Amino acid sequence: MPRFIVIDGTDGAGKKTQTELLIARMRREGLPVHSISFPRYGKPSAYFVEKFLRGGFGPASDSFGKRASIFYALDRFDAAPEIRQAMMAGTHVVTDRYVASNMGHQGSYIKDRAERDAYFAWNDELEHEIMGIPRPDLNLVLHVPADIAIELKRQAGAKDGKTGLDIVESDIEYLRNGEECYLDMAARFPRFRLIECMDGDRLLSKEEVHELIWKNVSEFFLT
Repeated sequence: MPRFIVIDGTDGAGKKTQTELLIARMRREGLPVHSISFPRYGKPSAYFVEKFLRGGFGPASDSFGKRASIFYALDRFDAAPEIRQAMMAGTHVVTDRYVASNMGHQGSYIKDRAERDAYFAWNDELEHEIMGIPRPDLNLVLHVPADIAIELKRQAGAKDGKTGLDIVESDIEYLRNGEECYLDMAARFPRFRLIECMDGDRLLSKEEVHELIWKNVSEFFLT
């Protein structure tokens, strides 16, 4: 039976790298797999997301929550047939980020816990009930503390010759609040599993994180 697995989590946790490692591992195991990375930059459905991240709608805090969530949801809505077709053909689907990104990132602007919970419920209904976007079988939430994450991003940017972070990634308070949201989701929702990327003060290697991911994938879906 094909499964739908999402790699999500806090900024700087290496979601893209871990998605690639998981896909390669599944293929070595003889498992057919289709991959998608969200947002799908360059696609027409990501137009509003790209403009939002460039600051085209003003500061991120002016577009927080429901408005920005709709921008991201439309991209996933456009990709939904691709996900369904792959699974109907017997292929597993692995995505780099998905619906939890809306709840984690946009929810970080909502400090009141009851209001945030209401937003989580609204976003879940918007994407999975109203838009009919497929619900994942497993959301793997990678966790790196916000202070560590922003330093990793600075180092990566310097290595790539970049001098700045985008409108969202430059806000450390936003990243800290987003971290809290992801931890809350991992504790709250049954299809979410937390993957700790730190061992005390030591950042785990990408290989170590991958083994934690593979353990979860094997245990819940591929045995």
